[in-house]
Formats: sequence, C-alpha cells, structure tokens
Amino acid sequence: MRLIHTVAEMASAQKGVIRPLGLVPTMGALHQGHLSLVRRAKEDNATVEVSIFVNPAQFGPREDLSTYPRNQEQDLALLEEQGVDLVFLPQPDDIYPAGFDTWVNVGRVASRLEGEARPDHFRGVATVVSKLFNIVRPDRAYFGQKDAQQVQVIRKMISDLNLSVEMAVLPTVREPDGLAMSSRNAYLSLQERQAAPVLYRSLRRAQDMHTDGVRQASAIREAIQNIISTEPMAHLEYVSIASPETLDEMDTIQEPTLVSLAVRIGKTRLIDNVVLGNGGL
Repeated sequence: MRLIHTVAEMASAQKGVIRPLGLVPTMGALHQGHLSLVRRAKEDNATVEVSIFVNPAQFGPREDLSTYPRNQEQDLALLEEQGVDLVFLPQPDDIYPAGFDTWVNVGRVASRLEGEARPDHFRGVATVVSKLFNIVRPDRAYFGQKDAQQVQVIRKMISDLNLSVEMAVLPTVREPDGLAMSSRNAYLSLQERQAAPVLYRSLRRAQDMHTDGVRQASAIREAIQNIISTEPMAHLEYVSIASPETLDEMDTIQEPTLVSLAVRIGKTRLIDNVVLGNGGL
C-alpha cells in the first residue's frame, strides 16, 4: 500500500496506475460503512485509492473541524487489511494553497436541507470532490447513501460539468440497533448512544406506513415527528419527504421518495434517510 502525501506526488503516481481506478473519498475515522465502499471498489477496479482529508472548507465557523475524529494509524491499518493500493493524505495548504479563490457552487439541490442548515457546506464538498477528481483522475468514485443530499450534489456536479467519472452509491451500513454508521457517532455519550436509534425507528415507521398504502406525506412526516418526540434527548431539526433527484418536497408519495431527517442528540448532529418505493439513489 503506497502512501501519497502531496498533489505533485499524486501526479507522478498516475503514470504507473493500472486502470480502471476506483476512488473512495473519506475524511478518515473509518468504519464499516467506509470499508463497504472499499470492498465494492476492489470488486470493480484494478486499482483502488482512498483519500483521507478532513476538508476545512465544508465546516462552518462554529462546527467541529478542530474536534472531528482523527485516527490515521488505525485508518491505515484497516485499509492495508482491505488490500487498498494507494492512500492520498494531503495537507490543507496543498489542497487550498495561498490565494485559492475558486469554488464550485452546485445550485438549488445544495441550497436546502443540509445546505440551509450549514451555509457553504456543499460549496466546500463540491469543491474538494472536484479537486480530488482532477488530482486522482478516477474512473469510478464511491459514496454512501447515508449522505443522500451530498450524493445528489456530487451527481449534479458530475453531470453539469461533464466530468468523466462514474459514480457508485452504496446502501447505508447500520449498527445492529439500526443507527447509521458515522464517524460522528464517536461523539455520543453512552446515554446519547442509547437514544440515537430513535432516528432509524422513525424511518422504519415511514417505511411501514408506505408498505401499508399511506401516500400522504403529511401523515408520514407527523408520524416521524411523533416518534422523535418520544426521546427526550432528541431534538428534531427537519424532516424532508422529497424527490431524491431534486429534493423538491412532495405532498403525495411517489416512487422513489427520499425521506430524510436531521436530529441533535446532545451536541451531536445526526442525519439519516431511507428511500421509499422501488429504486434508490
């Protein structure tokens, strides 16, 4: 497994890469969700590269950039076990050198939900992903459904900018009690961790209602709100019932429909989603 620390070194490494090349972009603190992407990339490609970069451009001024979980030694051990070929470990001043002032703004799909709650978040995401695509030049890139809006932002960017990258989206990987795996789960205290599965319970209720024939978005939204309200430690920020492609809210469930939510448990902000009906992201 080769470690690459600079953009210049990455450019040199490109000359010997056997294609197709699959890229798994991450911010480190790896868990089984990330590793599921790595395993799929291994199946699909001759060479697999993982990037580990805690991207400062996607964190707001009051967010958790300084405390975001970091464990590079463990991450590298996990990636070596998976047989990853290349790991890209750039520093912020290499990705954003002095004078950097060019940004990717994706538009409407990035302006709602997480984009409304976290201004400039998706500008930072789209910019760093576009830079990674240009630096690494992958044939395929792998993302998880848990970050459903991020998936649509990147998909829109790929389409609008005619980027020659095939995007693969894999299902959310969950703990046995349903909690979506996330690096930020490390922030949860024991009591908060016990409360956190309320997100998935509410989403399962949405799935059950859809299976039973309920098509009124307002009824499903109310049921989710009611379940979240049963957990005193959970504070709901939003529930969205929307088109997976545009994130336009729906009054009547069509197929597929993305049901997503953001909930604060203590100081930790968690997001999750399910897709109702056939198909996925």
